[in-house]
Amino acid sequence: MPVVTIPGSKSITARALFLAAAADGVTTLVRPLRSDDTEGFAEGLVRLGHRVGRTPDAWQVDGRPQGPAVSEADVYCRDGATTARFLPTLAAAGRGTYRFDASPQMRRRPLLPLTRALRDLGVDLRHEQAEGHHPLTVRAAGVEGGEVTLDAGQSSQYLTALLLLGPLTRKGLRIHVTDLVSAPYVDITIAMMRAFGAEVAREGEAFVVPPGGYRATTYPIEPDASTASYFFAAAAVTPGAEVTVPGLGRGSLQGDLGFVEVLRRMGAEVSVGSDATTVRGTDELRGLTVAMRDISDTMPTLAAIAPFASGPVRIEDVANTRVKECDRLQACAENLRRLGVGVDTGPDWIEILPGTPTGAEIRTYGDHRVVMSFAVTGLRTPGISFDDPACVRKTFPGFHEAFAELRSVLGDDR
Repeated sequence: MPVVTIPGSKSITARALFLAAAADGVTTLVRPLRSDDTEGFAEGLVRLGHRVGRTPDAWQVDGRPQGPAVSEADVYCRDGATTARFLPTLAAAGRGTYRFDASPQMRRRPLLPLTRALRDLGVDLRHEQAEGHHPLTVRAAGVEGGEVTLDAGQSSQYLTALLLLGPLTRKGLRIHVTDLVSAPYVDITIAMMRAFGAEVAREGEAFVVPPGGYRATTYPIEPDASTASYFFAAAAVTPGAEVTVPGLGRGSLQGDLGFVEVLRRMGAEVSVGSDATTVRGTDELRGLTVAMRDISDTMPTLAAIAPFASGPVRIEDVANTRVKECDRLQACAENLRRLGVGVDTGPDWIEILPGTPTGAEIRTYGDHRVVMSFAVTGLRTPGISFDDPACVRKTFPGFHEAFAELRSVLGDDR
């Protein structure tokens, strides 16, 4: 029975870095994810004047509740959406002039709902080129706080950024949310804020965050549930195979662990324990219709194994996946067609017919999740290759080695 060690959660690591940088004291992050996204976030903190000490198993961050230690900085956010959305918000709580830019891929991704909300709170923030996109400059003088309205229908990260800012404002925040996608990620944010000594109250569609700052702590990072989805899916498409991921169980903060319940509906055997989850493949993978609004990062994983189901797989309510690292709905559809699989799509859905994929080169669009998802397809489809296999460095630099090891073990077990 393969036991797979999954790297730390990208979402949790990014939030923990923000909280550590804003906390009063020195925070130790245990087993953080080391990838291009999180290294970029840490480097951004260093550019803002924070000390970040890094060892293989832990990072230490000197917090500055008063904001960045420097009055001017130029921060490059790489491809990281959390870096590009959270760091300008953190900088707004300080005093100084801070410029943020990002990769061409990240420049295309939207952040106008967040920057509009920051402006409504009095933050002097200017987009240098396309409105609502990087690059941007923040001329920070602290944030008074108050009430603000936010549309988080494209990304829950907009709401997370404002929630994280709340305790750093002078009066606190009351955030009225008109739409929200990927709500479990907001639950992660609130739970982590509480671990750092802050509180959040929910009043209908509003989130209320009092002022008061954060306390430094030692914070362990749990394994990444989105990354685990590829390994759970590998078991589900391999009859008799079993994969266990330790560190992800009933107490997990991450909503993406809910992907195993989708696999259960399809016929896989699933066991979620107190501190580990196991998926076992059976003789049949059934088709289904499933709304994945709350776990949309695992949509490509399901799309990649859908051809092996005995009936059509229809994935609904995932419009937000069109504004990720690429248009993931379109990328999944295009690549499945390259493999000879029948696919239909709409504005927020994709339907995949059963079939026998044939080998082809996968067009990745530089998206790590496209590569990792179709690597699972490759378990049962010889001849699959990728035009940019190295883009997995964004969240899991060692993915190909780890997946090759799993492939060899699953092959021995069959």
